[in-house]
Amino acid sequence: MTDQPVHILMIDDDEDDFFLVSQLLQDISPGQYQLDWAPTYSKAVEQIDRKVHDIYLADYRLGPYTGIDILHHFQQLDYKAPVIMLTGKGDYTIDKEAMQAGASDYLVKGEISADLLERSIRYALDEARHLRIIEENEKKYFGVFEKAHDLIILADCNKNVIDANPSAIRTLQYTKEEMLQLNLKQLFFQEEQCKHFFDHICGVETSVRTEYNFLTKQGKKLDVMVSAVTLDEQEQIFLCVVQDITERKREELEKQQQQKFVVTGRIARVIAHEVRNPLTNILLAVSQFKGEPVSVEDSQIYVDIIERNCTRINQLITELLHSTRMIELNIRPHGINELTDKALALAQDRLQLNEISVKKDYLKQDVMIPADEDKVVIALLNIIINAVEAMTPGKGLLTLQTAKQRDKAVITITDNGPGIPEETKTRLFDPFFTNKPKGTGLGLTSTQNIIMNHKGTVHVESEIGEGSVFTIVLPLN
Repeated sequence: MTDQPVHILMIDDDEDDFFLVSQLLQDISPGQYQLDWAPTYSKAVEQIDRKVHDIYLADYRLGPYTGIDILHHFQQLDYKAPVIMLTGKGDYTIDKEAMQAGASDYLVKGEISADLLERSIRYALDEARHLRIIEENEKKYFGVFEKAHDLIILADCNKNVIDANPSAIRTLQYTKEEMLQLNLKQLFFQEEQCKHFFDHICGVETSVRTEYNFLTKQGKKLDVMVSAVTLDEQEQIFLCVVQDITERKREELEKQQQQKFVVTGRIARVIAHEVRNPLTNILLAVSQFKGEPVSVEDSQIYVDIIERNCTRINQLITELLHSTRMIELNIRPHGINELTDKALALAQDRLQLNEISVKKDYLKQDVMIPADEDKVVIALLNIIINAVEAMTPGKGLLTLQTAKQRDKAVITITDNGPGIPEETKTRLFDPFFTNKPKGTGLGLTSTQNIIMNHKGTVHVESEIGEGSVFTIVLPLN
C-alpha cells in the first residue's frame, strides 16, 4: 500500500452494515482506508461517475436495483475500477453472475472478518493494477502493430496467417479477410525460400533474419528482409517483421552499375593514355615508310621501333588482363602466419637493402584459411614491397600483425612512411595508377583481384606523416 489512503465507496442501503465495515477497516489499519457511503442507487451512480474512488463495495440488494445493475453501469462507462460484491447470504448463482458481470470478488456479510476484508481489498487492487498495466501495454503494442511502416505478420507452423497489420495488407494488396485466409507459403516467390524459412523458424533456431522474395496479390515480386521470432513455442506461433527493400535493392543495383560504368571509363582512359605513346611511335615509323624511300639501314631502325612498341602494347594489355580477370584458385588450408612469413621471406633482399626493421605481432596459434598459397603470397608481397619503397632507408619500420575476428582472419601491414594523400588513396587500386617512375601501376590492382577472388577485402588507412595501414580480411570458411 502507498502512503495515500485507499478511497473506498460502499454502496449499501443499510447504515448498520456501513458502520460495521467502517469499524473493520479501522481495525485493520487506522488511517489506511477512507470509506464513503452511497445509500441509494442514484447516489451510487453519481459517485461512480466522478471516478474518485480506488475500489467499490456494492451490496447485491439495493432497493429496486441490484449490485449487478451497479456492475452494468461500470461497463457502460467503460470504467474498470475493482468492485467487491456483498450479500446477506452465500449463493453460488449470485457469485457466478457477479463475477461474469465484472466483480473482482464476492463476500458474504455475516462471514466478513477484518483479515478477510483486508485480503479481498488488497487482491482486488493488485489485480486491477496488473490488468491496467496489461491494458496499457496492449494499447502500446497495438499502436506499434497498427502504425508500423514495416509489414508485421503473425503466423503458425501450419503456415496459417493469424493476423497482419495495415502496412502488410496495403503492401501485399490483400484485404484483411483475404490475409487471414492465406497460407504463408503463398507469399513466397520460390518454394525453396519458403522451405528454408520454415525449416529455421519451426526448427531448433526459433528465429530468422534473411532476405527473401515475396509476391503480392497482383503477382508483383518484392525483395524483403524477414526478421522472425517464435512467440509461443508450445503453440508454435511466430512473429514476422518484414521490411520491403525492393526500392533499396534497385538503388543499390543502379549504384553498382554506375560504379561499373565509372570504373570502365577510368580503365578505358588509362589504357588510352598508356597505349597512345607507343602507338604514336608506330604511326611515325609507318609514315616514314610511306614517305620518301629509305635505306635498308633506316628501314631496320623503323621496323625495330614498330616491333618494340607493338611488344609494349601487347605487354600492357596482358598485364591488365592478368591483374583483373577472375583467376582459378588452387585452394588448400594454410595458416595466415605461414602465408605472411612466406611473403616476408620473398621481400628479404629489399628489406636488407633498404635497412628496414621488421616487427611481427602474430597470433600465438596460427589460424587456417582456405587459400591459394602462391596467389595470396603475391598479394601480400605487393603490399610489403610498396611499404618498403614508401619508407626512408635506414629509418623504416614494417609491422605485420595477424588476428582472428569471429569468422574472419585479419592480416595488417603497417609502415611508417610519409602517408598517402587522400586523392591518391581513392585511386590506389586502379589499373595503371602509380607514382613510381618505372611502375606499371598493376601491383595493387592484382592484389585486390586476388583478395576478392578469395571472398575477402583489402583496404588502406593513411595519414600524411603518420604512415599507412593495409588491412586484409579473409574468411575462415
